[in-house]
Formats: sequence, C-alpha cells, structure tokens
Amino acid sequence: MNCMQPCGRPPVNKTVFPEADTGPGAGIAARLAGFLSLTAGFALAQPAPLGQVGLQDVALSIEHVAGSVYMVQRPGGGGNIGASIGPDGVLLVDALFAPMTENLLEVIGEVTDQDIRFLVNTHIHRDHVGGNANLAALGVTIFAHEKTRQKFLEESSHFPRNGGTFAPQTPAEGRPLITFNDAITFHLNGEEVRAFLAPPSHTDGDAFVYFPESDVLHLGDVFRTTSYPIVDKFNGGTLRGTIAALDLAIDMAGPETKVIPGHGLEVVGRAEMVEFRDMILDIRDRVYAMIRQGMHLDEIMAAQPAAAHDAKWGREASWTAVDFVPLVYYELGGAGRLEDRQ
Repeated sequence: MNCMQPCGRPPVNKTVFPEADTGPGAGIAARLAGFLSLTAGFALAQPAPLGQVGLQDVALSIEHVAGSVYMVQRPGGGGNIGASIGPDGVLLVDALFAPMTENLLEVIGEVTDQDIRFLVNTHIHRDHVGGNANLAALGVTIFAHEKTRQKFLEESSHFPRNGGTFAPQTPAEGRPLITFNDAITFHLNGEEVRAFLAPPSHTDGDAFVYFPESDVLHLGDVFRTTSYPIVDKFNGGTLRGTIAALDLAIDMAGPETKVIPGHGLEVVGRAEMVEFRDMILDIRDRVYAMIRQGMHLDEIMAAQPAAAHDAKWGREASWTAVDFVPLVYYELGGAGRLEDRQ
C-alpha cells in the first residue's frame, strides 16, 4: 500500500494504552505493563541475535533537539532515534534493537504521556528496525520506503560488517504496514513532518526525515560521525549515491539546522555534514588517481589513501579503512586480481 497523503490516526487499543488517570507518568506505566504482557511469549522470549546479548540492560537517554523533536540515544551513539513529541502524540524515527523496547518506552515516558502512534524506518538494519514488532504489538503503525519493506520479506538479511554477515528474517509482525515511493507527510505536533527517499547510499531504501518547523533533519545511517560511511552493497548502497544524498542534505540545511546522525554521539549541524562529505570525496579522489596509475587493490591498500582521516573516522573497529577503501576501489572501476575480490 502506498500512502502519499497524510494518514489518519490508527485506532488505539485501550487495554494496552489506558488513559492516564493517576497523575503524570501513569499512562506510560500502563503501556509498559501492556508491553510486558504482550511480549511475554514473543520478542523478549526469542534468543537475542548475535551482538545483542545484554541490550535489554543498556541505559538509554533522551535529549531535546529543537521544537517538538527529541533524540533517544544509547551509549556509543548507535541507531539514534528521532522523536516528534507533542499534543498529537509521538512519531518515532527508527526503533533500536528489540531488547531495548522497554527502556525506549521508559525514556519516552520521561517527557510525555502521549501515545506512540507512528514509526518511520529509515532503512533495514537491525539497530533501526529490531524493535518494530514490539512497537507494532502496542498499536504503533509502521512506515518505510517500499524498497525497505521488500527487504523484510527476504528469507535472511545480509549485512556488510565483518566482510558480510547474515541474520534471520525480521519477524513478520514488524514489517511496515504503509510504504511510500517518493515521500510521505505527517501532520502532527504543529508541523508537516516529511519522510522522503534519498539517493541509494547506505542502502537503496534510505529515508530522510525532516521536521521543518523544528528545523531538524534525521538522516539515518547515510550520515554518521563515528566512522567511515558504510556503503551496504548487499542492500543496494552506492558510493555515488552516498555523495548525492549528502549533497541533498547539505543543500537543505540552513545555518541553524540540527542534524541527528544515524550513528553519532551528539546532534550536529551543516558544517559536520560538509566535513563528512569532503572526507569521502578526498578518499575517492585519491583512490581514483591510484587506479588511473594502474595500481591494484593490494597496492592501494598499502599506500593507505585514507591515512589522513583515520584518526577521526577509523576508530570504530568493525568498520575502518580496511572495509571502506575496497568499496571505493571497486565502485570506481578497480579490477585487481581474483584474490582482491574476496
């Protein structure tokens, strides 16, 4: 189902979301109780996927960004959530891992007793969609680009870290119910929140979300401040599209625009996006010049074309220049030997 116009409010399950009638916080406490009841034999009972052990104990934090927009963050700044919070309810941008849902509800409850009504997924990765099924069980309506929803239907998920890894299919209960082709607009909390397709960059279904009155951009994992860009070739990502998507975001941003990175320790602005894009362009140009000189991948890796940027962007052990430079090399037409392609 494609939805290009504002969508009406979904019915609220009053058993799960009772009205607050015992003072501030009562509503969120009831939702937490409802969540625990609904998930007793469901998401929390499932074995935690690789890398998720102990995530239910991770303390989340929430901070006000601007206007109606908040950011929910876990230590280390991975999978940052955007949240429009106001009298019309809550719209979330991404959902973290499944074991974090209880803590997510708790931190949202620190600033509002309103229902979580909508969830927009920026892309398919588990640190952004893992909590989908839990939230859907509470009556939250999930939106995503059509290409992202199609990835929920695949028998297993293929992700780029560690040279390519596989994960079980995301639960059917967590699939987006409403998809869009180009853009969709939500009218709530005093602004027209726009979710729209970015060029194929991190994946081919990346959605940016813009809160115009608050002047806040959430860019999903197209933009990060903690590592080199992850170009997920298994899910349609491209280097060319990453640059185009960043150009688009930079053109949209003004001097006061706040930017929520998909991975990052703080809210930033236009200047940080420019710095990130320029780093990519510098590495791209260095690698291309080496390819033109006839160098193969092993020679280019030995030449360390990203060395000038490693101190800032190479600190995340699971995604360094060793992962990023070969992606740049092959997209720019590098050939090399057969063993270079492993």
